[in-house]
Amino acid sequence: MKNQDHDLPGALETARAISDGRLTAEAATRARLERCAEREDEIGAWVHLDAEGALARARALDAGPVRGPLHGVALGVKDIFAVRDLPWRSGSPIWRDRVAGFDAGSVALARGAGAVILGKTETTEFAGYKPSRTRNPVVPGATPGGSSSGSAAAVAAGMVPLALGTQTSGSVIRPAGFCGVVGFKPSFDLIETGGISVFARSFDTVGVFARSVQDAALGAEALTGLALQPVSPDLSALSLFRSPVWAQATPALQAAWAEFEDRLGQSVPLARAPFSPALVDEMAGIPDLHARVMAVEAFEALNHEFSIAPELLSQGLRAQIESGAAQTPALRHADRRKMTDLRLRAMDETGAGDVWLTPATTGAAPPFESGTGDPIFNRIWSLLGFPCCTVPILRDAGNRPMGVQVVGRHGDDHAVLSVAHWLMERFGGA
Repeated sequence: MKNQDHDLPGALETARAISDGRLTAEAATRARLERCAEREDEIGAWVHLDAEGALARARALDAGPVRGPLHGVALGVKDIFAVRDLPWRSGSPIWRDRVAGFDAGSVALARGAGAVILGKTETTEFAGYKPSRTRNPVVPGATPGGSSSGSAAAVAAGMVPLALGTQTSGSVIRPAGFCGVVGFKPSFDLIETGGISVFARSFDTVGVFARSVQDAALGAEALTGLALQPVSPDLSALSLFRSPVWAQATPALQAAWAEFEDRLGQSVPLARAPFSPALVDEMAGIPDLHARVMAVEAFEALNHEFSIAPELLSQGLRAQIESGAAQTPALRHADRRKMTDLRLRAMDETGAGDVWLTPATTGAAPPFESGTGDPIFNRIWSLLGFPCCTVPILRDAGNRPMGVQVVGRHGDDHAVLSVAHWLMERFGGA
């Protein structure tokens, strides 16, 4: 399905065209700024657009040699990342006047790779659950998801070919699924998190939004130095896993998923389910475990803000922080032991290269007024720290995008991206 927002070249194509002399960084940047001017009033993806700074950076790049794999590629950065001389509000009025004096580590790496930072994208409050103002560009009246709402929407609307976000529970995979783009959440701790507002240190992970898996891999390569471009995958280790939270899926998702399972089964022989029945039963408790650990760590990370201006925090975030503060030492200790045990067992029961497919969201994007959507299909993998990539290859009866989430064990990022690319090639993107 073609979309007028997708008529500009992607990240990989842009970088190649600039390297070959067929395009300048300035021309590529101007095209993206023009798209922003066309769509921003409608969507509200940006906290701050730095048009002047982006064009100056593009001209400087055109005047010198190729800097790296992102040379001349426009990049959106979620507003929980520090970006030198740009606002750093983290979605909260507490920091409405804060301007970063330095670059987060990942932002510095992107600059070093030649990226042109177009500006800061909207985020929910401290990357939590209070919605931002951003609207879904492809599903009118719907949420774009959260917390990386602006990054997902900016890519979906063609404002940038690549954007950075973070995931603590489902903040890359869910908005990518809702907005019909590719979202890649790498293995926990693969990408540097220094200089990013912390919410829950055990889960916070830098991720990438793009229109293609190859572009997402390019972004991750630039930030890690790893070779992650998709290759022909080993499909002998591919399996389906509806997960223990399957009952939370909407009827529309369940119907589309059943049809997808049939189509996939006709294309490739599928491996056994990746986990034992006993571990699957225990996985059913991971969403609650994840929420408890997240609340404790949010209390710790946001204690300063909670102390100086509790009235400027949303009611939901205050309740989450208070819930974390109220947990007993015994419960905190037991939860951390359980989390470690589950991570070890999940690694033990899977082998290198094992990849499984599971829903990315409970269904299509719900109405804007309902919130940012339920991360129930993401919490398990966020707690385990496993890499995930969602690809927009499912649609409901109303033609609204729904993602297939590709998951692998910790460290198998390349295998996840390779299978995700194969799915896009085989079953078509949104």
